[in-house]
Amino acid sequence: MKGTILIVDDDAAHLRMLQTVLGSLGHAVIPATDGSEAIGIAGEKPCDLILMDVRMTNVNGIEALRRIKAINPAIPVVIMTAYSSVDTAVEAMKLGAYDYLTKPLNFEEMKLVIERAMEHLHLALENRSLKQKMGLDKSFAEIIGSSRAMEKVVEMARIVAPTEATVLITGESGTGKELFAKAIHANSERGKGPLVTVNCAALTETLLESELFGHEKGTFTGADRQRNGRFVQAHKGTIFLDEVGEIPLAMQAKILRAIQEREIQRLGSDEVQHVDVRIIAATNRNLEEEVRKGTFREDLFYRLNVMNIHIPPLRQRMTDISLLAQHFLQKYVQKNRKEIKGFSPAAMDVLTHASWPGNVRELENVVERAVILAMNPYISEKDLPQTLTAGSPVSSGAQPAPGALGGKSLEEIESQAIKETLEKTEGNKSEAAKLLNITRTTLNNKLKKYNILS
Repeated sequence: MKGTILIVDDDAAHLRMLQTVLGSLGHAVIPATDGSEAIGIAGEKPCDLILMDVRMTNVNGIEALRRIKAINPAIPVVIMTAYSSVDTAVEAMKLGAYDYLTKPLNFEEMKLVIERAMEHLHLALENRSLKQKMGLDKSFAEIIGSSRAMEKVVEMARIVAPTEATVLITGESGTGKELFAKAIHANSERGKGPLVTVNCAALTETLLESELFGHEKGTFTGADRQRNGRFVQAHKGTIFLDEVGEIPLAMQAKILRAIQEREIQRLGSDEVQHVDVRIIAATNRNLEEEVRKGTFREDLFYRLNVMNIHIPPLRQRMTDISLLAQHFLQKYVQKNRKEIKGFSPAAMDVLTHASWPGNVRELENVVERAVILAMNPYISEKDLPQTLTAGSPVSSGAQPAPGALGGKSLEEIESQAIKETLEKTEGNKSEAAKLLNITRTTLNNKLKKYNILS
């Protein structure tokens, strides 16, 4: 397998020799003469492997390895060391180095180690993709996310799916509520029946009643024939009431009867029709608050809220952003017939630090736009909207606002750093301790000291 290799060595002759050898094997080579330079390159340019010497004048290989792994934990790093410093190579392995080579180098051994490392990286990416899809039933595979928050939501949805329970899916606009509704329906006993979706926010009260329950011929202007409503169309299947919080108060009583009794009447008809449907509803509103304000019926709320599935906004599951971005990249690269391999580190950094008020839908739109605009094999931060990049420290080179921590004690700053790191790692103490460069025992002591819940 061929790829881009970053070679780090402060011996100019040795560096040139490695460039020649690896170049002759078909690899693209990026040279660096010091650990600090390697750290900068790893944060800016995509590379498949790093081949790095341990002994360097300014920043040595061990420190560079530690900092590169903080930027990109997935990249394989192969350490070069003299026979006399094998203990240092073992230390590097503990810090996450993929392997080490002893000097003078055996080129055949080097070739095998590099091939094995690249194959390992390729398989890891492939396995992550397969693991994302396998083990999830049917259309749950379309729900992208490996964060703890999403794993909990998906597990809840998988438990609820085979039942007949009414489900209320809540969450901000763009979080994927309809995707969950489809997955729940597909994995239920009604999966072979219809899934009928009604956007309750898009219709006036009269049109909504006709849409849901149907009408008789001549009931209103334009009703030139009898028409069955969505409840009847969903018979033996599922009806998905999207944006149910937008239903006018007067209409809510009729919805309540349909849910309670599973019977409806067409507009202009006295005939009662029994329907066998499952109800899934979704809203971006806080219905409990709407009940307190008197704009949503309390009895309807409790009928809908038998099982509640809340989808967290994207800003609360930042670890899912890279997975989602890669998923959308593949989708739109194929759709637009473009040859784009991925995102530059700087572009991915912008994506993972954006606030995403429009959630997954906004991220998808941004990636689609970037695929269309990109002229290079990797999407750069220049291909992203200015609204994302303007405030990005990475793209603008801006420093944190002066005085942002001013007026705080060192203990307050330390407590804040621990809290933010735990949020970033979703409560994973081992990972948080690594990022903070302290032991897990020290982290636990500080959690007790600052009374931080874990």
